[in-house]
Amino acid sequence: MVAFWIRISFYLLGIGAIAWFFGAIGSPSAGWVVAVALLAYWVVYQLYYLQKTLQWLEDFRLEKVPHGAGTWDLIFAKIYRIAKSGEQQRQQLAETLKDFRNATQAMPDGVVTLDEDNQVIYANEQAEEQLGISNEKDGGRNLINIVRHPDFVAYLNGTDWEKSIVLRGLRDSERVLQLQLIPYGTHQRLLMTRDITQLDRLETTRRDFVANVSHELKTPLTVLSGFLETIRELPVTEAQRNQYLGLMHAQAHRMENIVEDLLVLSKLESTNTPAQEDSINMQEMMDRLAADANTMSRSQHQIECTASDAAELIGAEDELASAFSNLVSNAIRYTPAGGTIRLNWSINPEGCPVFAVEDTGPGIEPQHLPRLTERFYRVDRSRSRETGGTGLGLAIVKHVATRHQATLLIDSEVGRGSRFSMVFPAKRRVRPA
Repeated sequence: MVAFWIRISFYLLGIGAIAWFFGAIGSPSAGWVVAVALLAYWVVYQLYYLQKTLQWLEDFRLEKVPHGAGTWDLIFAKIYRIAKSGEQQRQQLAETLKDFRNATQAMPDGVVTLDEDNQVIYANEQAEEQLGISNEKDGGRNLINIVRHPDFVAYLNGTDWEKSIVLRGLRDSERVLQLQLIPYGTHQRLLMTRDITQLDRLETTRRDFVANVSHELKTPLTVLSGFLETIRELPVTEAQRNQYLGLMHAQAHRMENIVEDLLVLSKLESTNTPAQEDSINMQEMMDRLAADANTMSRSQHQIECTASDAAELIGAEDELASAFSNLVSNAIRYTPAGGTIRLNWSINPEGCPVFAVEDTGPGIEPQHLPRLTERFYRVDRSRSRETGGTGLGLAIVKHVATRHQATLLIDSEVGRGSRFSMVFPAKRRVRPA
C-alpha cells in the first residue's frame, strides 16, 4: 500500500514539475495547458488498464495475467497472489473432501451429512444402500421426506441424540438398522447407520438357545427331582423303587446326551474347517453304518445299504461318522416298525459324492423343512422326546456339512417318507489306487 501511494505521488509531482517548467519558460496558461494534457493522458492510461483488468476478471485465468506498468503492475501482481492462494486453498479443500469421501466409502457403516434443516449434503455408498437414497437425486432434499419411518422422524426432530435408535423393516422386513445422529460444526449433523441384522439374529438365536436349553434340561430335572422326593418322602415297594430308578436313569441319560451334543456343536462352531482330513474308505463306513442301523432298529425295520461307487472321501472321519449316524438314527427313530431305511453312497452326474439316507416314515410338512437344522427345533416335540431325540442332531449334521463344503438337501413328502442327502464337492472324491 505504501509503494502504491509513493508511485502516485511521484506521478503527480512529475506532472506538477513539468507544468511549472513550461509555465516558467512560457506563460502560466501554457503551464496549465500542459498540466491538463498530462492529467488527461494519465486518466486515459488508467482507464485503459482498468478496462484490461475488467476483461481479465471476466475471463479469469491465472496463466493469463495482463502485463502492466507502474501501479498496475503492483495491482496485477496482488490479484495474482490472492487468486493463487485461493486456488491452492480450493485444491486443498477438494483433496480434503476427496479424502473424507474415500474414508467414508471404506467404512462398513453408512454416513450421511445433513445441514441444520436435515437436508442431505452427502451420503456414502453404504448409507445409499441401507436408506435407499441417492446423492444425485436426493442431494438437498430433506431426509424426512426420503426415510418415512415414524420412529426415525421423531428421532430426527427431537433433541435426544446421545442414544441410537433401532429401525426394523425400513426397506424390507428382514433388515435391522441402528442409527445415531451426531451434531458437529456450527449447524451440521452426521447420521451414522449400521446394519445389525446379523447381530440381531445372533442375539435372537442366543436367547432362543438359552430358553430351549433351559426347557430341555428342566423337564428331566423335574422328573428326577419328583422321583427323588417320592422315594425319600413316601414308602415304596422294591418294584416301584426299581421302576423309579429306571425312569430316573433314562432322564439322566437324556440330559447326558443333550450335554454331549452341545459339546459337539461347540467344538464344530469353534473352527470353520476340520483340524485334520484323511481319505475315508466309504465302503467300510457304509458297512459300519448298516451294522449300527440294524442294532438301533432291533430288527424292526428293513435296512438296505448300497455303495454304487468305490471312491473314497476326503474329510474328518469322526465328524462325518457323527453326521452320517445322526441321519441314520433319525430315520430309524421316526420310521414306524416294518418300514424301510435305505443308505446310499453314490456319485451324481456332476461328479459329486453323495451320501443319502431315505426312509418310509410319516414325512415332514413343507413349512417345517427350512427350520429343521435349527437347534432344538422339532416338528413334533412329544414324539421326539418319546424317541429319545435331543433336537440337536440335524444342527450337528448341518455344521459338519458346512465344514466340508457340502450341501444338505432335504426332500420329504407327507405319508411317503423323507430323504436326507449330503452332496460333497467333486474335489473331495478320491479314486482308490
